[in-house]
Amino acid sequence: MKEKKTKKVETDETNVNPDIVEKTLEQAEIEIAEFKDKWLRTLAEFENYRKNSFKEKQDWLKYANEKIILDICEVLDNFERALSTKVTAKTIEPFTKGVNMIFQQLEGILKKNDVIKLDASGKEFDPNFHEALAHTPSDLPENKIVAVIQNGYMIGEKVIRPSRVAVSNGEKPETEID
Repeated sequence: MKEKKTKKVETDETNVNPDIVEKTLEQAEIEIAEFKDKWLRTLAEFENYRKNSFKEKQDWLKYANEKIILDICEVLDNFERALSTKVTAKTIEPFTKGVNMIFQQLEGILKKNDVIKLDASGKEFDPNFHEALAHTPSDLPENKIVAVIQNGYMIGEKVIRPSRVAVSNGEKPETEID
């Protein structure tokens, strides 16, 4: 087996210039202080950015519905005007027409904001779109919607409120015997 020879490097401490070492050390300390300062400033800037982003998000959520709420306020104003009128036998027809116009105004606001009313009557029950509140005997096959108790709505592809429905249990209703 061969032995490796290691060469020892001896440093001559007399060749090291203390002024150069001291200047190098001072330069390193200055660079460390600069990096630390930059790091602390970046950290502070990031924290400010995070706080501002959070506040902007909160404000956005708080005021995001402002436009639709203003539209609904107009509908509310129209309802208040309609309800403040005295309804008589002579005015019932124009009153009913006015209430229908207000209803259409409200539907228009929903449509403008991509809100779609779910059509559930007579459809197959789907838990993604419907909430069954009752199972009832019916002439319809099992799992068919017999009655809509409360309409459901979607925005785009998202169900924001499922239709509340009564679903057929598949049993024929009992007929009364006179």
